[in-house]
Amino acid sequence: MAFCNKCGTKIEEGVNFCPSCGNPVAAPSAESQTEKSINAEAKFTSSSSFYDERLDAEQNKAMSVLAYLGILVIIPLVAAKESKFARFHANQGLILCIAVIVWTIIYNLLIAIGGVVVYHSFGGLGIVSLLGTLFSLVYVLFGILVIIGIINVLNGKMKELPVIGKYRILK
Repeated sequence: MAFCNKCGTKIEEGVNFCPSCGNPVAAPSAESQTEKSINAEAKFTSSSSFYDERLDAEQNKAMSVLAYLGILVIIPLVAAKESKFARFHANQGLILCIAVIVWTIIYNLLIAIGGVVVYHSFGGLGIVSLLGTLFSLVYVLFGILVIIGIINVLNGKMKELPVIGKYRILK
């Protein structure tokens, strides 16, 4: 059994031209043809996992960037649910989004409770605004994590974010 060198169609023994594309067929020995197909399959198998990961990263970069932009994390969860790359970054973005929401609730509670206590205890709003400024610096850290995540996406890496990256919600 032989295969066409041009289109890969299976060619019966003794046929001089490919029935599919008309390419002239050289008559290789059965041993060398089998050896060639085994070698070709081995090359494809060994390189396909690397190729698929790189291809997955290239095809899903835009979706993965959206994962770090707050509520837009929903888009890669729905549109690229078969992509390991997009799911990894969607998980990172989802954890980051949840962390921002939780911190916002804590921040507002601290400012409200702290403001009442400090205002009634010390009679001034200067300390309250200072506390508000200090607490809001955490948002700068969240912004830095977003930038790190987007840089990882653009570099095609599935690298965990510092501090929050080790947690998994999506599998």
